[in-house]
Amino acid sequence: MSVNALYRDDFYLSTAEAVVTAIHEDGGIELDQTCFYATSGGQPGDTGFFERADGSKIALGQTRHGATKDIIIHVPQQGEASPAIGEKLVMHVDWPRRYRLMRMHTACHLLSVVCQYPITGAAVGEDESRVDFDMSETIDKDEVTAKMMALVDENHPVFVQWITDEELAANPGIVKSKNVRPPIGLGRVSLVCIGENSAIDSQPCGGTHVSETQEVGAIYIAKIEKKGKENRRFRIRFGTATDEV
Repeated sequence: MSVNALYRDDFYLSTAEAVVTAIHEDGGIELDQTCFYATSGGQPGDTGFFERADGSKIALGQTRHGATKDIIIHVPQQGEASPAIGEKLVMHVDWPRRYRLMRMHTACHLLSVVCQYPITGAAVGEDESRVDFDMSETIDKDEVTAKMMALVDENHPVFVQWITDEELAANPGIVKSKNVRPPIGLGRVSLVCIGENSAIDSQPCGGTHVSETQEVGAIYIAKIEKKGKENRRFRIRFGTATDEV
């Protein structure tokens, strides 16, 4: 059964009620709806806990997709109790962790605005993220940091627009990733837009993001690594370059 992924329409929703619809052999739990983000596109899945009617909690170690993107499985930590099918639970996302990932994921988008090269890989982390570009040019990390922070300080709106799978297929140029294609098959694809009328950026992405660039906070490029003749890996961290000292 296809789950109602509440986070797709509200990145800031951290708690909601849901009903258990399936239990997997490994203990994984499916719900009729969820605000937990499942690992995808380089962004880790949410952690947190489920609250039962008696007030007890089921701690969750990870959230992942099932055989298809419309299946989301919540995996309890080892030794946790298992709910019953049909049981009503209250979901609680680990909000501080999710919010750091939202800020980081948005920072990765800002980097792709500053460095307009095809993206060959990315991984979003709580303290450091990496974005790989298909490029051979040498670029100054402090200059990249300054341009990214200018976008942060200008406080551009960040929002989602939905297009159909067919509209995406008709406009392949909006995809920045060279190796990973946006998820299709759900009938609609989310475009993460930055700036009034998408003036700064617009690209397909199913991750979670903050609502304005100022929320990203202080970020900097800690390192640019050469990964092959035409591949450069940028490492983004929270804070400033002086934190490295």
